[in-house]
Amino acid sequence: MKHLFTLALSGAFAGFMGAAAAQTTWDMPTPYPDSNFHTVNTAQFAQDVKDATDGALEIQLHTAGSLFKHPEIKRSVRQGNAQIGEALISLHANESPIYGLDSVPFLVASYDDAKRLYDAQRPALEAQLEKEGLMLLYSVPWPPQGVYAKQLISSVDDLVGKKFRTYNPGTARIAELAGAVPVQIEVPDLPTAFATGRVEVTITSGSTGVEARFWDFVTHYHDTQAWIPRNMVFVNKAAFDALSPEVQAAVKEAASAAETRGWDASRAETERRIGQLKESSMTVVSPAPEALLEGLRKIGAQIAAEWSAAAGEEGAAILSAYNQ
Repeated sequence: MKHLFTLALSGAFAGFMGAAAAQTTWDMPTPYPDSNFHTVNTAQFAQDVKDATDGALEIQLHTAGSLFKHPEIKRSVRQGNAQIGEALISLHANESPIYGLDSVPFLVASYDDAKRLYDAQRPALEAQLEKEGLMLLYSVPWPPQGVYAKQLISSVDDLVGKKFRTYNPGTARIAELAGAVPVQIEVPDLPTAFATGRVEVTITSGSTGVEARFWDFVTHYHDTQAWIPRNMVFVNKAAFDALSPEVQAAVKEAASAAETRGWDASRAETERRIGQLKESSMTVVSPAPEALLEGLRKIGAQIAAEWSAAAGEEGAAILSAYNQ
């Protein structure tokens, strides 16, 4: 009897160890707070993966830059310090032109345009990530970008000398061409930067403006709809390849659902956030002054030409596919 009990206990322990070994946990750094619609969507993606795999793969979110700061997230996943991450694509435009395409000003004028651009860009984006040992899972847009300032900005001339908050190479280039002073600031630091005068103007979405309570520091939002940038969720390819085929399929299915859900959420977010800006006593200038739009279009045309030259034949092919 003692021998049988020992065998049974050993079998139970082996079964427990097998189940534990079959469970995988991934760390996922994200740059935005829990309330941000991107983070809400990503949290649902993680839950969908857990449910679909019966807990065989659990994705642990580390939001608001708590594990790695935004500029460090892609590198951390590439190096295997985290298995999966989320980042603004254009944050990495200095690494490859393909990362900067979605933030070329006035290249798109609507969500439908943005989706066509994504469809044209995706093969090249996937190829670039693959070179870095990464794999694209899905991509979701931000609401269109507008100009926040402490005064009415009637034209690009009003930006000359202003401290212009930037968050990627594209926005830094806009600041330079407008004669403003570029200042790199991440979202969590924006309220302090505005309050202390380190920043006077920025181009960003209605979502960021509401979440950071811009009305405490600036008075005007100019609805320029300058571009529709996107985030990407990506995974370390080696970590993905280590999963069973069934779990891989579940991840891809959850990613596809997250992408569809995220695009719908972004459209809804645009209308909701503009309404909240108005309700919070901020002056919403919509449409933005034509002189400002005209100046930004000229800047956008120059940036588009620079992007095309840097991207070469691959870039020309993407733009051709988009324009068809």
